[in-house]
Amino acid sequence: MNAPLNHPMPLLELDVLRTFVAIADTGSFTVAASAVFRTPSAVSMQIKKLEEQLGRSVFKRDARAVTLTIDGEMLLGYARRMLAINREAVSKFIVPDISGVVRLGSPDDYGERVLPTVLKRFAQSHPSIAVDVVIDQSASLRRRLEDRRLDITLMTNSFKTIAPDAEVLLTEPIVWAGAKGGCAHMREPLPVSLWEEGCAWRAGALEALGQMGREYRVAYMSAHTAGQRSAILADLAVAPLPKSFVAGDLVVLGEEDGLPDIGNYNLVMVVAPDASAPVLAAADHIRATFEAFRESGRF
Repeated sequence: MNAPLNHPMPLLELDVLRTFVAIADTGSFTVAASAVFRTPSAVSMQIKKLEEQLGRSVFKRDARAVTLTIDGEMLLGYARRMLAINREAVSKFIVPDISGVVRLGSPDDYGERVLPTVLKRFAQSHPSIAVDVVIDQSASLRRRLEDRRLDITLMTNSFKTIAPDAEVLLTEPIVWAGAKGGCAHMREPLPVSLWEEGCAWRAGALEALGQMGREYRVAYMSAHTAGQRSAILADLAVAPLPKSFVAGDLVVLGEEDGLPDIGNYNLVMVVAPDASAPVLAAADHIRATFEAFRESGRF
């Protein structure tokens, strides 16, 4: 039976909804705890409170994974919209007084796919803030941030290890990409196209091949996704790529093709500890962009 209309409705806390979204995106209470800068026990208490308020379970938990219930899937859409509306409302009061320069770093692949949207939205809402962009490898971007040459940066990161100051924006499977109708994956040793040392995708792929015992050779090496894509399309090699990158004339290759499961990786954001108001505003816009991309199915 539905509650009477005059029954006081519980007020959902935005902080709790932010934690709920983080768990839904990462599939892990522990990973989400790092993303929202709370302890795992505090995160568990938040979700328990949320479920008590709603009178429904929002997560299914087992030994291997955390997944949304049907009610949780319904709540996720509302939670994303409520968080976005909160950011929009607050920005109407804070934004007019913000000006300055933000030094933003990004890996090549996300610099191409995500930054145009971030920069366009940011320029529209923060016309007095200039953004200087640096495209580089994740390891180099981390060093630039530590040397105070960047204010904020995106980085690819191993799914297994997350730095305490890193906020997870996206968790996604790494898959083997090959040319549609290609045969590179049938060759021995396996020809692979890789990024340079330090890439989370490279490390996961080589570890998986080693565990399987599949012999390989590095047939092509590039610091840019476009270079890897060229090698794949020419059927010269296969390459580990995020699943969302595989489209068009590229196909996902799996265990049925003799290739091991690689696992997931994280795209994280790290903000300088003494971040200024313009930097914090840019970080909020990056979060909002990724939420919008996930909602539209682009990730």
